[in-house]
Amino acid sequence: MSDGTATPDLDVRLEKHRVELTGYCYRMLGSSFEAEDAVQDTMVRAWRSYDKFEGRSSMRSWLYRIATNVCLDMLNAGNRRARPMDLSGPSPLAQAALTPRPDNTWLEPVPDARVLPTVGDPAEAAVAKESVRLAFMAALQQLPPKQRAVLILREVLAWKASEVAELLGTTVASVNSALQRARATLAESDGAEAAVSDPLDEEQQKLLERYVAAFEGYDMTALTALLHEDAIMTMPPFDLWLRGTGDITGFMTTLGASCAGSRLLPVAVNGLPGFAHYKPDPEEGGFGAWAIQALEISDGRITGFHCFLDTKRWFPLFGLPLHLEAESD
Repeated sequence: MSDGTATPDLDVRLEKHRVELTGYCYRMLGSSFEAEDAVQDTMVRAWRSYDKFEGRSSMRSWLYRIATNVCLDMLNAGNRRARPMDLSGPSPLAQAALTPRPDNTWLEPVPDARVLPTVGDPAEAAVAKESVRLAFMAALQQLPPKQRAVLILREVLAWKASEVAELLGTTVASVNSALQRARATLAESDGAEAAVSDPLDEEQQKLLERYVAAFEGYDMTALTALLHEDAIMTMPPFDLWLRGTGDITGFMTTLGASCAGSRLLPVAVNGLPGFAHYKPDPEEGGFGAWAIQALEISDGRITGFHCFLDTKRWFPLFGLPLHLEAESD
């Protein structure tokens, strides 16, 4: 155990926990960038206070304690991130207007690889994926910060009540009470969870293949056949959201008509199937980055179609170029 000083291999030991800590902070904060900042702050605090780490707990639980305090401090401002449908009703197509809101309004997308550590247990991996999906993340945002921490630690990370009590400096009874209240709030939250297999089953894979063909071909009849009749389309940072195949395809052929002829590249986003959407670039040729799409699927149909449009932030986060060359014949 430590002799009271930071050791040369401390960076390596801290780094082993980065992905799972980023996942934890992302669930707490709802922002991929704030999560990365929180983890960096956690690592710096751990390095600086390593001489006080006496090894009475594991390094992992010590890091989670620091990360929890960092997140709770960041959440003191009271901001709750949301999806467009958490803030207003759907817009009829005739009244569709693209009004942006500030970045800190929105629940942000995140690449799976940044928040989901590789684990050997398929059941554990499935729980981790489900817990970063957009509907669950939006529900978490309805919880007060400490309840949020308790629910994530107990339900997602499978910590014991006694371990959570020690981490938060409280009692087991208090932890159990907070968990009960958090579960009750989540049970009331609106929005069905996406029923996505892990890995995708054959039917879901074929649905995505048909979706790519319909979208790239801008075939609204084919797209309508793939969307649930009450499918939802969102486009943060705009607060507009649309419900139903008629309004979605109507939008795509009017305000969204410049997306005809687009290209889609698969990405893994928030435990969901997704695509990097590049649309034709009339000025430079080829295709320019336009959106990260996250798709929610249930009962063989696409129920949610979420397009995150701030490409200068999202595409580098996903390791994607901002421009694709036109394919040569």
